[in-house]
Amino acid sequence: MAFELPSLPYSTSALADVGMCQETLEIHHGKHHQAYVTALNGFVEKDSNLQGKTLEEIIHYSYNKPDIAPIFNNSGQILNHNIFWESMSPTGGKIPTKLEAKLTEDFGGVAQFKEAFKTAATTQFGSGWAWLVLAADGKLKVVKTPNAGSPLASGEGKILFVMDVWEHAYYLDFRNRRPDFTTNWLDKIANYEYAEANLATA
Repeated sequence: MAFELPSLPYSTSALADVGMCQETLEIHHGKHHQAYVTALNGFVEKDSNLQGKTLEEIIHYSYNKPDIAPIFNNSGQILNHNIFWESMSPTGGKIPTKLEAKLTEDFGGVAQFKEAFKTAATTQFGSGWAWLVLAADGKLKVVKTPNAGSPLASGEGKILFVMDVWEHAYYLDFRNRRPDFTTNWLDKIANYEYAEANLATA
């Protein structure tokens, strides 16, 4: 069964008022994400080792294998984008009580968490992702990954949410100002309810 591009959980214009224009979402979701889905389906069609596997199984199967790097790149990017869309909301930026308590416990406060997240996002050289995860020791942790990498692939923890720091995620709205994009994302777009729900099931 072929992989499909998931629908956005909001309209392409829903984030325009909080810093992500309709054109960004149309291109990012409809072009970039769709291209990864199309490419992976092409690989699956030609490789019996991939057939019948879930997206997560394909990511683990292809991780750190240079000879099949394109399979990892496309499967990883599908997963990362699937989570990214859910990590945003037109009413984002509001941190629920339980998550706020956990952020305070593990980072020292919400401001310290945001600073750690911003540091990860802005120091990721080139393309990549900034993640909030629940690590194996039970503490929240901010991690960054290059290109199509993810904590799922590397085993760095249970994913709570993610921000895309590839330039196409923010260039129309913020040009080359990734720090401004990150601050705006954390304050106005980040879906902390989604993160808290993932924390509850971790």
